Amino acid sequence: MPRPIVARIHPDAIRHNLQLIRQKTPGSRIWAVIKANAYGHGIERIYPALDQADGIALLDLDEAARVRQLGWSKPVLLLEGIFTPSDVELADELRLTVAVHCTEQLELLCAATVSRPIDINLKMNSGMNRLGFRPDVFRAAWERARSFASIGEITLMSHFASADENDVDWQVDRFDAATSEIPGARSLANSAAVLWHPRAHRDWVRPGVILYGGSPSGLSRHIADVPLRAAMSLKSQIIGTQTLTSQETVGYGRTFEAHHDMRIGVVACGYADGYPRHAPTGTPVAVDGVLTRVVGRVSMDMLTVDLTPCSSARIGSPVELWGDQVKIDDVANASGTIGYELMCAVARRVPVEIH
Repeated sequence: MPRPIVARIHPDAIRHNLQLIRQKTPGSRIWAVIKANAYGHGIERIYPALDQADGIALLDLDEAARVRQLGWSKPVLLLEGIFTPSDVELADELRLTVAVHCTEQLELLCAATVSRPIDINLKMNSGMNRLGFRPDVFRAAWERARSFASIGEITLMSHFASADENDVDWQVDRFDAATSEIPGARSLANSAAVLWHPRAHRDWVRPGVILYGGSPSGLSRHIADVPLRAAMSLKSQIIGTQTLTSQETVGYGRTFEAHHDMRIGVVACGYADGYPRHAPTGTPVAVDGVLTRVVGRVSMDMLTVDLTPCSSARIGSPVELWGDQVKIDDVANASGTIGYELMCAVARRVPVEIH
């Protein structure tokens, strides 16, 4: 390993966060959302920490096959459902629950010959305007679904557009009005609703980013009072130092100019490792456990940091790009993105340890 960068995955943090979700939603069952290879953490790496979840929710059939191969025997929800007859065959083989959000998916299930009825989550478009049946046709879709011998239990599902902005009541009201006389379990709450909207908890909740310790709003201060733990940390080391005099610049484009004599450190991490290229001067980073900042432009393999607060820092000093001390959401927010993206963007060349 010629470079000291490493991504560390913390399954115990996943287990802790899942227990916290359970405490916040005591009357609900939990779908642990592990789409996008467990938000970049690796399904196989975090799988042992999911044993207390009631089900696993994911996006594609390959991921579903992987969790079944790992030994998961509880429900698995395919969040976007099926698209071809062969998808239905695999859903049957893998004993999946599938989301159904359009008439075409209903027709695929109607035409299928299956070994057992397939449970579905019938999705309502309650205002997100992405996927789902609109409220005025939802009951008709439910009536059609329950008439098919190939469909088993029907859970009623919807998704919030702005739960992170304290704005769900209008969608909950719309959902409740359209489903008031329809039997079946309900599934509404995403991560933000789990934390902040108990009215939406219902029979199933679907936590995603909070399972990994991230903020649903993209701002770490919004979860400052919630004891979530980071399930991923990105670590490296100082591999070089330079002393700048006043008016000297750093890196490509000379975007940072020293206003006084200062020492900088060169870190083995760049955008080819998954660190955001557009992270500006001021993006938080920790050196030797001391908070400091990125200075200058992030390059492919390196970035530079201000060592002014870190007087003892030297070549080999540890650097936390994100983790417990430097919140991934703060790095993302400084860079004009969200923590979800950074979790998923760590490059394949970065070694991974389970810690």
